Amino acid sequence: MDGKRSVRLRVTGRVQGVSFRWATEQEARRLGVDGWVRNEPDGSVAAYAEGPVEAVDALVAWAHEGPPPARVEAVTVDDVEPETDVAGRGFRTTG
Repeated sequence: MDGKRSVRLRVTGRVQGVSFRWATEQEARRLGVDGWVRNEPDGSVAAYAEGPVEAVDALVAWAHEGPPPARVEAVTVDDVEPETDVAGRGFRTTG
């Protein structure tokens, strides 16, 4: 992928009920990253992001802090194949 990166993130800590998904969506849109974010049953937040390497890397770096009310304990990042239905569709909260 020429200059592009696709990742899955899992963010743990105090990340639900603190506007983490909303803030992630806003940051991703600001950076021009496509993908999605959702709450997981175990209390973590999962996300998929794809776009220019620098923009995706900036979103990953941001996820280590999150919005002010959040308390991020860990961020797991896995490089993955691009999802076929995401490119060019923006960034959205799915659950």
